Amino acid sequence: MPFTRRVFIALGMGVAFGAGLQIVYGLDSPVISQSISWFDIVGRGYVSLLRMIVVPLVMVSVISSIIRLKDVGSLGRISGWVLGLLMITVSIAAIISILTSLGFGLSAEAITSGTREVARGEALLSRAVQIQSLTIPSMLVSLIPSNPFLDMTGARSTSIIGVVIFSAFIGVSALGLNRKKPEIFATIENSVNAIHALVMRMVTLVLRLTPFGILALMTKVVAGSNFADIMELFRFVAASYFALIAVFVVHLLMVAFAGGSPLTYLKKVLPVLTFAFTSRSSAGTMPLTIQTMTKRLGVSEAVANFSASFGTTIGQNGCAGIYPAMLAVMIAPTVGVDPTSLSFIGTLVITIAISSFGVAGVGGGATFAALIVLSALGLPVELAGLLISIEPLIDMGRTAVNVSGAIATGFVGARAMGEVNMDTFNENDSFELDMEAVS
Repeated sequence: MPFTRRVFIALGMGVAFGAGLQIVYGLDSPVISQSISWFDIVGRGYVSLLRMIVVPLVMVSVISSIIRLKDVGSLGRISGWVLGLLMITVSIAAIISILTSLGFGLSAEAITSGTREVARGEALLSRAVQIQSLTIPSMLVSLIPSNPFLDMTGARSTSIIGVVIFSAFIGVSALGLNRKKPEIFATIENSVNAIHALVMRMVTLVLRLTPFGILALMTKVVAGSNFADIMELFRFVAASYFALIAVFVVHLLMVAFAGGSPLTYLKKVLPVLTFAFTSRSSAGTMPLTIQTMTKRLGVSEAVANFSASFGTTIGQNGCAGIYPAMLAVMIAPTVGVDPTSLSFIGTLVITIAISSFGVAGVGGGATFAALIVLSALGLPVELAGLLISIEPLIDMGRTAVNVSGAIATGFVGARAMGEVNMDTFNENDSFELDMEAVS
């Protein structure tokens, strides 16, 4: 059975099973909480396996890609296109979110604060004290890996960027050896190619577990969701998804502008977006993102790896663009700030674009981004906890849009540099054949 079909069958089974559990036992039943802990063995276990291979995949792929480039100038062009497009798309996402919030009339004053919201607000307030000590220059400096081995453990929110930079230095150093000591470079190149083949084999083995991971993750989400809270804050959920869908449409328009068929693109990226939706982890989705870009969209490995890596912590359209902008517009009136003024909107968009550097590609990244933006604008950060009851539901859509932004950026940038194989893009079932090759 094709991989895409297995993914969507697993998604449907997870929704049905989760809904059945909640209907039979009720949300507050210990059966639900105990069952979820067992589902997590498969769901969170699968996400953990993906995160396990992220660092070796990024390192060996970036090094391999640079060695194949044989030109340091190409590395600069790729980085420039990817970072530039990520900044543009996150700014567009912020503008869409602002217009959506104003159009839906969202306001923090319309939300009732319960015990959970108050506790969440207090926790965010204490965390904001630490964030306020950060400056934009210090945030940019933090991207540089002073201890690359620490970044390999994922200890920082910018660890992936640190790994990419360290790997780029290794690749550029290898190119230098190619000019001065070609015999040593040949040994390095052969070793990197062998390790790359081994890592990609491991990636494919893990990705074959995707339908099982989606089944468990979706069951957990549906079984543990409080639908009463969702209906009470339905307007905020609707506004969030309206903005998310609008940003996704922008991604499709970007693909069309670059000469690709939006329908073909949509068909090929749906499996990876489905996993991003259920897992709520941009970083955990990265192996599947890279495979989709290279095997299904025809994007070169160099562009795919840089786009997927940068996209997990820079310019996240959902977490760093839509969410902070929506919260800022909702909270601004509580302190007498007019959210419709051009000065406020301009300052907000610029702040979001700059602060999007270094947002963690895991659950909680959107909250971190919101705290940075609200603190920079002098808005009360404790009000960011008002939407805690619907946070998981919105975060699913945000993560999918984050990944979509990284893929669209990679495709458009690669097209501009002539790094897309359009025959692969227009082929059918290339990814299914690659997945089935393991067996």
